[in-house]
Amino acid sequence: MGERGQRKTLTGTVIGNRMDKTVVILVERLVRHSVYRKYVRRRGKYLAHDAENMCGIGDKVQIVECRPLSKRKRWQVVNIIEKSQAV
Repeated sequence: MGERGQRKTLTGTVIGNRMDKTVVILVERLVRHSVYRKYVRRRGKYLAHDAENMCGIGDKVQIVECRPLSKRKRWQVVNIIEKSQAV
């Protein structure tokens, strides 16, 4: 059988979980500006599949890319790195 290639993984924070089996993940990264050589914070929001509805707002999670599951959902939650303390 053919081997699956390396899939991208990202780490971010859950900022929304109102949908069924879907969470919104905010991923922040530092990028060096090409002219000013200053580090600039870049953000991206990704929709990820959460099959068991385990993620809560504020959780730190790791996501991996997968096949398209819906119009905007192309990522899947692999594991919850840290649960949020908010109750």
